[in-house]
Amino acid sequence: MQFDRKVTILFAALAATLVAGAGGASDRNFKKSSAAITEPGFRALVQGISADELEGRGPGTTGEQRTIQYLEQQFLDLGLQPAAGGSFRQDVSLVEITAIDPTLSFTRGAGGMTLAFGDDMVIGTRRVRPESSIKDSEVVFVGYGIVAPEFGWNDYAGVDMHGKTALILVNDPGFVTGDETLFRGKAMTYHGRWTYKFEEAARQGAAAAIIIHETAPAAYDWQVVRNGWSRPQFYLDRPDGNAGSTALEGWITHDRARQLMEMAGLDLEAMQAAAVQRGFRPVPLGVTASGGVRNVIRRAKSPNVAAVMPGKDQPDEYVIYVAHWDHLGRSLAFSGDTIFNGAVDNATGVAGILTIAKAFHEMRPGPSRSVMFLAVTAEESGLLGSEHYAEHPLVPLEKTAAVINIDALNPLGRAKDVEVIGFGASELEQLLAGAAKSQGRTLTPDRRSEAGYFYRSDHFNFAKAGVPALYIKSGSTLRDGPPGAGLASYDAYYAERYHKPGDQYEASWDVSGSIEDLKLLYVVGARVANQKSWPQWYEGNEFRAVRDASAASRLPEKK
Repeated sequence: MQFDRKVTILFAALAATLVAGAGGASDRNFKKSSAAITEPGFRALVQGISADELEGRGPGTTGEQRTIQYLEQQFLDLGLQPAAGGSFRQDVSLVEITAIDPTLSFTRGAGGMTLAFGDDMVIGTRRVRPESSIKDSEVVFVGYGIVAPEFGWNDYAGVDMHGKTALILVNDPGFVTGDETLFRGKAMTYHGRWTYKFEEAARQGAAAAIIIHETAPAAYDWQVVRNGWSRPQFYLDRPDGNAGSTALEGWITHDRARQLMEMAGLDLEAMQAAAVQRGFRPVPLGVTASGGVRNVIRRAKSPNVAAVMPGKDQPDEYVIYVAHWDHLGRSLAFSGDTIFNGAVDNATGVAGILTIAKAFHEMRPGPSRSVMFLAVTAEESGLLGSEHYAEHPLVPLEKTAAVINIDALNPLGRAKDVEVIGFGASELEQLLAGAAKSQGRTLTPDRRSEAGYFYRSDHFNFAKAGVPALYIKSGSTLRDGPPGAGLASYDAYYAERYHKPGDQYEASWDVSGSIEDLKLLYVVGARVANQKSWPQWYEGNEFRAVRDASAASRLPEKK
């Protein structure tokens, strides 16, 4: 959500009050206990969680078993209580689908083209069945594939998609134009996420959904897509076997999409330009698609791992710190290093919640509200562990005061600013601003709001359920080093290491920025855990109505 003038006024008016009200003995307590957040302790945890012995922490693997045992031991060492009925484990029922010999081809008249898996396209299915396919399915270009009455937009207007293949652009129309009146301008909405596009195509009755990849609007290159789809895919194991999804879903490269449009006698760039105009209507291409997959199906249970520090005064109210423990496992598609260690993404996050747990362990007296430390599974498969938690919460979501998500901490040194993902969302930012000020830092909006990071990590499932959520990154302006060095380093990481075997722990990392961010998030969570008030979404936020619906459950009990 963009940070509008109304929120700015609210922020300025309330931040000073909240910061002042959080001082005194509480601040001294937080400062003393935060001394448990140390570089050596954090480094040891990151090394342990990203070690080769954990084999990239793929769900359903030997690496998973070792990871869960590691986490359980850490929680036990901290004296935390199991959160799942006497166990640290909340089993998440998953189905693993390994696509065998994926095929996709397009035909027009006597001509056509066949696409190569990996180089030209990726394709699979959510349907839990031995085979899934389409044959001679009419291809329809549906622009951004969005139905959003709140924005006056319907890319499927006037077309019956049953049996047809939807060809879809990634991101939102506002990304291209920068027009702030078009969706949210450059800032991605949930409608821009690839997950939404597949969901909407299925709701429209499409037989298949194919997204056209472009690096800038997707926020990652083709290699990331290829890596993610070149391994078994996990989904929540639902009773209907995902029968309502499309028969096939996947991506094609921009070059192949251009060739497809040329086959139809159209120009891709011209079609993209048309798709950002209000009143766009779907365009049948006069091309048919055929393809399919054979599936190897395996069911597995992969756990979320949850521990609780009970509150001394309000034990039935909670603050949750969440980080995903999983990564991509191993891939035999690579020569040489086959392990996706996921050191930054997200050994740093798991190490982060464990490190913050140590600080709470040192808090005297302990927090008034209970604090949960939740390491979720299958984030890399579509936020599945947190989705399961939101559908089957271990503690009532309406009594969860806040969720603080840690996903990829900064190994580049201390930053001057704090980047808030989804800036302008909730009153948690007021507490954050006060804590950041004590570090000599300021808050800035996410610099890549067009990438939709607010919808791409585990806090999102809590937000959809109404729980105020906070997700930050270190800012890109480093305290040390030449101007632009931080931004260049971040960009290099995403280009060279993100979701690649190169994301490994290095002793040369400067984790001083990670430590600063952890102390920041500790103080925010500690303040929420030691107050009686309930942080709220700002007026106009898309999640406010859900939270408001449960407001009665948070009213003080009558004596």
